[in-house]
Amino acid sequence: MSTAADSVMELTRHPESSPINAPYRADERTTRKSQRTESSFLDTIVGRRGSLRSILSQVEAVAGTNTTVLITGETGTGKEVIARAIHELSPRRNRNLVKVNCAAMPAGLLESELFGHERGAFTGAINSHVGRFALADRGTLFLDEIGDMPLELQPKLLRVLQEREFEAVGSTRTTRVDVRVVAATNQDLKQMVRDREFREDLYYRLNAFPIYLPPLRERKADIPELVEYFVQQFAASMDKTIETIPEDTMRSLVRHCWPGNIRELQNYIARGVILSNDGIFEPAPLESCEPLEPEVSNPTLEEKVRREILAACQRANWKLGGPRGAAARLGLKRTTLFYKMKRLGIAPPADHWQD
Repeated sequence: MSTAADSVMELTRHPESSPINAPYRADERTTRKSQRTESSFLDTIVGRRGSLRSILSQVEAVAGTNTTVLITGETGTGKEVIARAIHELSPRRNRNLVKVNCAAMPAGLLESELFGHERGAFTGAINSHVGRFALADRGTLFLDEIGDMPLELQPKLLRVLQEREFEAVGSTRTTRVDVRVVAATNQDLKQMVRDREFREDLYYRLNAFPIYLPPLRERKADIPELVEYFVQQFAASMDKTIETIPEDTMRSLVRHCWPGNIRELQNYIARGVILSNDGIFEPAPLESCEPLEPEVSNPTLEEKVRREILAACQRANWKLGGPRGAAARLGLKRTTLFYKMKRLGIAPPADHWQD
């Protein structure tokens, strides 16, 4: 019986012990680029089959405009790479690409980081600070994890998107900027709008040109190319020579579900290169993946509660406590949520314990 993974392997046709594909050698990559009048940042993106080909077409189409772009997709799917591609293919490529992680700092500090502050604006502000919007003037600002931006700060972001002006914290002077904004999130902003956790007007302003990055399990045709690229990359950095990838190994990698997406694959390949000897890629065994839960046509009350808790936990990025945690979203005490999760057999992924 033929499987999707078998079809992918048929396309790539790795022999029993296949050599690393030649297109990843630096000399041939240089030759390929020299044939173009102008090298493209897209040449550096690995995995150009199927859905990614369509995505890169969207990137090329929107890059030359000033349109705001919203990139969505699971963690580890390469949202920052696409944001950089948009910048590098735009007329703003010679200006700054400034990055801000909206989940990495509290509301007060994030406002200062984005818009700057004047000396004495708040306790500890002993010097003036230039914000990221000012640094990105005539360039691009990448707002990562935009779904974690506090509600109270969202009107100020909306204003600078619409009016291209803002005031630094503690200042009455209006600063005008020309900034192209690219935002990214792994959260469902539409659902957050319905839950009144994200402003509807800001969502539609950010969603002017949406780009969705599918998870790696839906891009199996790209996995062999990614594997070969990462093997070569890490072998070079570790001063190793790896000439072959066994067919069984590649087949297992293609069939794996990769819940952590490209980031997980990259880390796994790095470990495998460390363990490999004699020029053959021999990685550690893959961890088992939990199968996707089948759809239930007439779910019981317990199944409905379980789904509701899972959805809240995922929207909160598995943060259970706090004002934006899953317990608050469900209107429960944190201890009550813990009890319900234990009874229903719900546990966060290993890398998401936050409480």
